[in-house]
Amino acid sequence: MTTAHELYNRWITELWSGQPVAAEIVTEDFVGHWPSRDVHGPAELQQIIEETRNMLADLTFRVEVGPLQEGDLVAGRWVGSGRGPEGPVAFTGNDILRLAADGRRFAEYWTGTSAG
Repeated sequence: MTTAHELYNRWITELWSGQPVAAEIVTEDFVGHWPSRDVHGPAELQQIIEETRNMLADLTFRVEVGPLQEGDLVAGRWVGSGRGPEGPVAFTGNDILRLAADGRRFAEYWTGTSAG
């Protein structure tokens, strides 16, 4: 059985690198909370990831802290970097994800991202 740490690793290293694995790691009724909108289901999640990756070339993420788990919540802090139209960019963020009842996939997500 996949652990929460392994699932978070897939979230960062596979999903956010553009691999089409959303349906494998989030539930059908997944809800992701971004500052400007909510994202529903694996297909819409995969779409917002593609949109993000299309804005920045060579987008990568490196986990700085975590993942940490408390009950059904998993959290991590990361640094993202890539190249935008005006050159290199870097930003930091925090992920909080809620595991589904069976612990095999994520059911909900909250993000916080900062430039710099």
